[in-house]
Order: sequence, then structure tokens, then C-alpha cells
Amino acid sequence: MLEVRKVAKSFGEVRAVDGLSFTASAGEIFGLIGPNGAGKTTTIRMAMNILAPDSGEILVRGRRLAEEDKALVGYLPEERGLYKKIKVGDMLLYLASLKGMAEGAARAAIDRWLERFELGAWKDRNIDELSKGMAQKVQFIGTVLHEPQLVLFDEPFSGLDPVSQDLLLETMLELKAKGVTVLFSTHIMEHAEKICERILLVDRGREVVSGTLADVKSSYGRNSVQIEFDGDASFVTDLPFIEGATRYPRWLEAQLKPGCDPDELYRALAGKLRVRRFEVVAPSLHKIYTNLVGSSSGIKENADA
Repeated sequence: MLEVRKVAKSFGEVRAVDGLSFTASAGEIFGLIGPNGAGKTTTIRMAMNILAPDSGEILVRGRRLAEEDKALVGYLPEERGLYKKIKVGDMLLYLASLKGMAEGAARAAIDRWLERFELGAWKDRNIDELSKGMAQKVQFIGTVLHEPQLVLFDEPFSGLDPVSQDLLLETMLELKAKGVTVLFSTHIMEHAEKICERILLVDRGREVVSGTLADVKSSYGRNSVQIEFDGDASFVTDLPFIEGATRYPRWLEAQLKPGCDPDELYRALAGKLRVRRFEVVAPSLHKIYTNLVGSSSGIKENADA
């Protein structure tokens, strides 16, 4: 559905995107992940023909995106673009008209979506009366209202509470089940890990790693232990069989050195921490992310947060 072939883009002397290639297929949720400033938004804007690549090409259904194809695409930009003095219902009706929806079908769809997102009572209120999270949900509705075949979400969870984030994740899974191609960019690894089948991790405009989530974890990670606890776990990083750890006040993920038995770690915790959960897992995407690009992104390991 979406093919990006060796695309590059510079702004002056800054190489924002440097030879990226990937394919997002129908019925797939593809994660474009990486730190802020990695080139994710620039790549999406080129896919939407908002920016032209300096080299390479981007194809939708085997050809460059043309004006007549734009009804097939839904785009949620990182910067929000709702008119503040327009009623919610009228704003959505306008967005639907831009995609060629008939008025009757658009009104019915608007009502369904607003009720689902618990915004029905706000239909006749102005956009500027909404909270940031509510406005984000309205813009999300405007992105999917016309039933596109390709949706591009740029940091879609910004400003949303956990319940609303789960609702958006659920909606993405429904789009996938309908055969829609879903591409979303994020620097929040938890979201990507929950729903993505394949990912492309970019940093400074270049590919760091790509593939299925399972393959990435298998290739770049080592067995880890996730622990939830009460107490002071600062001593864990100094244990001789621990290779590294990401540590928070009540949770940590520790990487074991090759050949280390997790039971050895469990015994070391006895009497020092109250362990609420101890689980041997494949390393999280967050951990792989920080290992691969953490130093260049200013992400610090072994720090309380």
C-alpha cells in the first residue's frame, strides 16, 4: 500500500531524512519510531506530498500520491489544525466534505464517532471550548471519518489521558482488521510494542533497525527480568551478574549477563526488597531503543525517574 524507496530530504545543511526505505502493507500497523528530531514527521509529510523528497520516491498503491487519491488517505499531523471558532460538528462535516463524503453519510458517521469518544454533548460547542485531549480526539475522528484505506498518525497520543490512549489503540486495531494500512510515528515505545507488527527505528534521519517486533527483540536484545518492588533497588546495578538496568522508583528491567540464572538475581533481592512481580521476559522495546539510540538522544540509563 505504502512504499518508501531510498528517500532523502535536507533543509540547508541539515540532513533530516537520509535514505530511508520501508513498506507498509494493507491490514498492517507499522511503527515509525525514534527520538524527537529523528526525521519521522518529515517522512510522513513527504508521504502526504506536503514536502517533496530531494531523492528517492514514495508510492501509494504503486504510484505517487495524486490529488484524486487523497480521499483514500487519512492524516493526523503532529501540529493540531482545527479552527477554534467553529462548532465541533461543523468542523467534522467540513473535513468530511474535503474527502468527498455525502452530507447525509457524513452526519451519521459524525454522530457515531462522537458518541464513541464520549463527545456527543460537545457537538454544538466551539473547538476552543475543548480541552487539549478532547480536541485531539476530534482531530482523530476527522482523520478516520471518511473510511480511508491508508492512515498516517503523527504522534497521535499527545495530550490524551490513559483511557483515551487505549481507545485510540483499540480503534487502530479495528482499522487493521478492516484491511486499512496504519502507519504511526511515536517516541513512546510502550504504544509501539502494544500494537505494531513491524517497526522502523530511525535516528538522525537514518535507519537504525527495522523488521518484525519479534525479530528485532531476538536480534538486538538479551533476556531480561522485569521487577516490580517496594524499597531501594539501587544496589541491583552493582550486582556482578547484571549487565545493565533501567531503573525507576518501583520498577526495573535488568539485563542478565550471558549464562546467568535468574534465580541468582531473585536470591540477591531476598530480604532487601519486597518483590511484587518478578518476570523473565524478552527485553522491552523501550530497552532496545535506549540501547541503540539512547546516547545520541540524551536518554540516560540506570537513573531514577
